[in-house]
This record gives sequence, structure tokens and C-alpha cells, in this order.
Amino acid sequence: MKYSIPHFIIIVAAIGQMFTALIYPYIRHVVFDWYNDIKKLKPLNQEIAKTYGRYIQGLNFSFGLITILLIDELQNGTGLAIALTGLIAAYWTGKVATQFAYYPMYQIPDKLIFKTGEVLMNALFITFAIVFLLLFVNNIIRYIN
Repeated sequence: MKYSIPHFIIIVAAIGQMFTALIYPYIRHVVFDWYNDIKKLKPLNQEIAKTYGRYIQGLNFSFGLITILLIDELQNGTGLAIALTGLIAAYWTGKVATQFAYYPMYQIPDKLIFKTGEVLMNALFITFAIVFLLLFVNNIIRYIN
């Protein structure tokens, strides 16, 4: 059973991933006051935290860019398509699981814009996970057939 995910859905996911990378510094700085918290750490731990933040930002943007540039290759059922869509699906599925398992215990500022942003960002993360899980499964099906 082969199915095809419409390109516009994949492109929306790609643009959304790049958007999360671009909005990430704002969320860290304005919503979470992250930089003031980081200053409380030892210098090496500050740099490690900043580096991981940049990794996240870079991965989000890279996954989006790869998706836009290689949209057909991500659906062709090759081993590489399986590996890459599986990696991206695992990344976003892990993000969603972490988001709902650990983050509810923390409070974001009680402003409508931040509460709305939280809902919209979670919707994006869930969308990314679903789109790439579907791509991953579709690639496995194509590979087997």
C-alpha cells in the first residue's frame, strides 16, 4: 500500500522547522529569561548550555532546509531516505515526548501571547513528528516493495 504525502504539507513542516530555529533565541531570551539563568552556572557549564542551544537551533534549521531542498529524495524509499526521515521523526517525537513529560511542571509567563505561543509551538512540534513519521513509514513501505 503506497501513499503519497502532499508536497505542501512537507513544505509547511520544513518552513515550520526553520521558523522554530529563528524564533528560538526570542523564546530563550524573552519567554524563559534563559540568559540570566545561564549566568548562574560555572563558565564551562555556561558554554556547554549555549552550545547545546546552538545545536538545537542548527538542527531545526538544517532539518527544514534539507526537507525543502531534497523533498523528492526524502520520499523515494531508499535506505538514505529511511535513515534521514527516521532520524528527523525520532528527533521530533522525542521533543514532543519531552515537552509533555517534563515541561508542564514549569510555568511560562502568564501573558496571552506566551500562552498562545506555547499552544502553537506544541502544535508545530506534533505536526513535525507526524509528518516525518508518515514519511518514514512510507519510505519503509517503498523500500520493502
